[in-house]
Amino acid sequence: MGVEGIGARVVRKEDKRFITGKGRYVDDIKLLGMTHAHFIRSPHAHAKVKKIDSSAALKMPGVVAVLTGQELVDDKVGNLICGWAITSKDGSPMKMGAWPAMAPETVRFVGQAVAVVIADSKNLARDAAEAVVVDYEELPVVADVHAAIKAGAPQLHPEAPGNQVYDWVIGDEAATDAAFAKAANVVKMDLTNNRLAPNPMEPRSAVADYDAAEEHYTLYTTSQNPHVARLVLSAFYNIAPEHKLRVIAPDVGGGFGSKIYIYPEEMVALWASKKTGRPVKWTSDRTEAFLTDAHGRDHVTHAEMAFDANNKITGLKVKTYANFGAYMSLFSSAVPTYLYATLLSGQYNIPQIHAEVIGVYTNTTPVDAYRGAGRPEASYLVERMMETAARQLKVDPAQLRRSNFITQFPHQTPVIMAYDTGDFNASLDAAMKAIDYAGFPARKAQAKAQGKLRGIGVSCYIEACGIAPSKAVGSLGAGVGLWESAEVRVNPVGTIEILTGSHSHGQGHETTFCQLVAERLGVPISQVSIVHGDTDKVQFGMGTYGSRSAAVGLTAILKAMEKMEAKAKKIAAHALEASEADIVIENGEFKVTGTDKAIALPMVALAAYTAHNLPDGMEPGLKESAFYDPSNFTFPAGTYICELEVDAGTGKTSFVNFVAADDFGRLINPMIVEGQVHGGLVQGIGQALLEHAIYDANGQPVTASFMDYAMPRADDVPSFNLSHTTTLCPGNPLGIKGCGEAGAIGASAAVINAITDAIGNNNLEMPATPDRVWRTIHAA
Repeated sequence: MGVEGIGARVVRKEDKRFITGKGRYVDDIKLLGMTHAHFIRSPHAHAKVKKIDSSAALKMPGVVAVLTGQELVDDKVGNLICGWAITSKDGSPMKMGAWPAMAPETVRFVGQAVAVVIADSKNLARDAAEAVVVDYEELPVVADVHAAIKAGAPQLHPEAPGNQVYDWVIGDEAATDAAFAKAANVVKMDLTNNRLAPNPMEPRSAVADYDAAEEHYTLYTTSQNPHVARLVLSAFYNIAPEHKLRVIAPDVGGGFGSKIYIYPEEMVALWASKKTGRPVKWTSDRTEAFLTDAHGRDHVTHAEMAFDANNKITGLKVKTYANFGAYMSLFSSAVPTYLYATLLSGQYNIPQIHAEVIGVYTNTTPVDAYRGAGRPEASYLVERMMETAARQLKVDPAQLRRSNFITQFPHQTPVIMAYDTGDFNASLDAAMKAIDYAGFPARKAQAKAQGKLRGIGVSCYIEACGIAPSKAVGSLGAGVGLWESAEVRVNPVGTIEILTGSHSHGQGHETTFCQLVAERLGVPISQVSIVHGDTDKVQFGMGTYGSRSAAVGLTAILKAMEKMEAKAKKIAAHALEASEADIVIENGEFKVTGTDKAIALPMVALAAYTAHNLPDGMEPGLKESAFYDPSNFTFPAGTYICELEVDAGTGKTSFVNFVAADDFGRLINPMIVEGQVHGGLVQGIGQALLEHAIYDANGQPVTASFMDYAMPRADDVPSFNLSHTTTLCPGNPLGIKGCGEAGAIGASAAVINAITDAIGNNNLEMPATPDRVWRTIHAA
């Protein structure tokens, strides 16, 4: 490891512009003649659109146009798609209801757009929107899963009888039933995984510009995967031919999955720019974000776990109702199936698992991947079950986990996943030591003497990242491949550009990706620049989500680097009159082993481009590209232990300690990894204690502002005690597993397990607000 190479705690290069206000976000884009869009959104959860009268608005100063959903239909703009096909247990395809970018006839959730005002300023557009009169005919509403699945419930889509998207199963039901029939003990639980709003720091935004002379579109957008956005906009939505559409995602201020998707607003902005002949900008306000950004989680589950007489798990049964909201979003179908049910084995050797997942439409905002995407739901279920089982079986929770850990690798689970490597005992040992697990009974007794309820909760999570290989996910219904691309350009003066299909929205790619180059070439990271987020500059790539950037994206860079280095060594060997096999790269120079002969990288690059003295048959230039498709998922894992106190008089929870022992494989930049873990832990704690997107029986969101939706603040969370154990991932040459989602996956169960331990009542759902905790304490 060099001072800036792999493993170094390098300060993030990109932070200079971010903390000095020099970041360039979509809302900072200003184009000549730019107009502003304001969407007219339904105040009803379910209604027919009878008439839209825009005559008064069109007479107002600065108004350029008022466009409706019917005009979208007339111009043959396509409906939004779901990109992962799921088949029900009876062999029928999933039931996907039509989702137009603006509703021409029927709205199905509060906030769905029916029209858009285009005006010379944001304020003029907003004022004119108030003058547009929409006549609605209200329809009956189903606002939650229980209401939606009742016999005779109002139907959202004619394509989906009973509001059912699919009824999907995984695992061997007969073998699982047989395991339960022989069980010495069975633990049963009903669990709800609360709905969350993503709330990235930067709201979504789009700037669209149509060039009539070139018949070319440019879209600036807050996207985690701009190439996929271009593909979908051209191939499925009929907005523009792919070669006539440029998508640029500049600095993006957080995403957490919510900026993977192509939303109606981007589609409408592009279409409206051509209709009006002027650039169109739209930037969400916070209320719009709560109403329209894809939500996360929202599962209702019944689970049963079977144990033999030695407290070994013999089987697991799960039945989950997954709320999709009013429409299927881009990857929503995969979240409660292949990203959730396939992780139900957790860290445990469970011989038989059977899971059934029923997807349900409701009159609420569409639900899709949110940090962790299915993995948090699976981990929460398994770890709440394990804690509950320990209490029912009257054994230590850590010991019950340890006695059921998988210890031999590779390990094939009953639900598709083949874990390649891990050491779950090491993470548990590290966490127990860090929190002084053995000393907890004495601390609990001391707290009791002071009138406080103290509890401890364990959570042993595993996740699947770097979702691949493409052939495998394609066989499971994915509409895209999940590889990544990279290009390495060494310029004539020796500076280096890395073009990557990954995209950064807070992960620190501009630093960590440079560290790989510094490690291999021995050059300072200041000599390296990272180019991403522009479909006209970077070859097709798949973007960033699912903790894939290092395991997949960085490995693609490594593959391109290896090609570039091989060519550069040939040039250096030719110039130094040495054997190519004797050339090594050290400190920015190509050296002949065992001699003092060397040539610096800039001179090798210059030779490549002047082409005056290249080996016979070699092409000029020093630029190489690569595509990398992993052979398997990666499997980060770890143990989180939370110790806390509950005030019985108020129900308020106060953290005493929170330790996290993670196995992420090789760490490129430990400081950035720690930051990612901190952020994930806060989001997991936020779900456990505070956050909940709530709808009333009429489908009205009652948590559509920060006055009502409680986000975690600094004084809500503890200082974290982090440590790392390491087993290198054998599936990629860097040994990386991924770290971006781990905290959000493992934290919630640790917190709820600790609270229920403290209060002595296991019947507690998230979020564990002071009111809910107080009521649970006093329920008996």
